[in-house]
Amino acid sequence: MKLSVSINLVSFLFLLSFVTYAQEPDHSAHAAQDDHDNDHDHAVMLLENTTQDSPIDHSDHAGHDMLFDATGMVMNTNSTELPLNCPAISGDVELTVYAGAEYARIYPERTFAYSEHEFYVAPCARVTVNFVNEDQVRHQWMLHGLPRYLYPQGMFHLEAAGGEQVSGTFIVPADDATYLVHCDITQHMEKGMKAQFVVGKGTGDLWSVPGVSQNFKTDSLARNGAWVLVVIGFMLALLITVKILRPGRA
Repeated sequence: MKLSVSINLVSFLFLLSFVTYAQEPDHSAHAAQDDHDNDHDHAVMLLENTTQDSPIDHSDHAGHDMLFDATGMVMNTNSTELPLNCPAISGDVELTVYAGAEYARIYPERTFAYSEHEFYVAPCARVTVNFVNEDQVRHQWMLHGLPRYLYPQGMFHLEAAGGEQVSGTFIVPADDATYLVHCDITQHMEKGMKAQFVVGKGTGDLWSVPGVSQNFKTDSLARNGAWVLVVIGFMLALLITVKILRPGRA
């Protein structure tokens, strides 16, 4: 009888441990960069208060190069000023990137996506991005990590209103690097709108880029933590079993 109770208890603890493991949350895309939030919120406010009949040119607004109208926004465009260590433009590259829910269908648990999630260019290339939004909500193509002496806040930023298209140009530095591209609209990156922009040989894949790289390392940490619970549950069940089967011992 005691042995049967022990076996049932062990089975229950194992079941509880595996249920905990199965319910471990997915933190694969919860590391959005927040250092530019205030600037972004201000830009969105300006964009939403602009109409087709009254386009605004903020060419030198707070150190930015900003262009707003009803179709969207372009921030920190640069087609002439060379980054340090770039003796000349190495070549011109034109990219057309589509954004929308349609491109997320092939990625489980994703809501939004870009038509491409990985881009390759040579160092010192001049890159023109045509950003086409096929949804009816705003989307962004925002690249982080550029030199701040040339690009305020270290970013190049495109934002297209629903069903609209915007274009902008920037010049990449001479160093090999892998840059983050994402949409900064609330939860859009977490829902799949993320990419990497590789200059030269790059510096390795970023985490959690749809179709490109593995999920963020907290995925593995969460799973390892769940297995720790399984081991603890097993040890606890073993101790209880010994206690039940040998009740005369302390």
